[in-house]
Amino acid sequence: MESRIHDSCFECTLRPDRLFCDLPADALEAFNLIKCKAQQPRGTVLFRQGQPAHAIQVVCDGRVRLSLGSESGKRVVFRTVGPGEILGLSAVLAGGNHEVSAETVDACSLATVKRKDLLRFLRQHREACLQVVNLLSQDLHVAYDRVRSIGLGRTRRSRAVHIH
Repeated sequence: MESRIHDSCFECTLRPDRLFCDLPADALEAFNLIKCKAQQPRGTVLFRQGQPAHAIQVVCDGRVRLSLGSESGKRVVFRTVGPGEILGLSAVLAGGNHEVSAETVDACSLATVKRKDLLRFLRQHREACLQVVNLLSQDLHVAYDRVRSIGLGRTRRSRAVHIH
């Protein structure tokens, strides 16, 4: 894990391997101007499920645990994400609340972009907008696969008919 915080996305050696980070130079320069970089210690709650989403966070370094909670207070880890992942994207774009809670698993370096700046950035940079559409589509397909494996997996077992 890299321990140095990069002031500029251009300095990041992992950038080409990250979908959203590998933008054309003009878009990346504009992104550098609107982001705010911060280091967060392990165990920091970045946002909670149900809170209004005011900004996205790009994980530059470290890991973040995403969890879901029920009304009864039970929590389940949805997934753990790492460098290159964008947190809060669908909630911010929808102008709604976070669907999950996010907590740092390691010390993390994060780039935060406020909603109004992100929307302006996406209007001005078509390539970035297409990357966001691609990311949201991937998230949707992952969710479909998880629902399919949970729902259909249980259904098959519970409806199994034994013929003797």
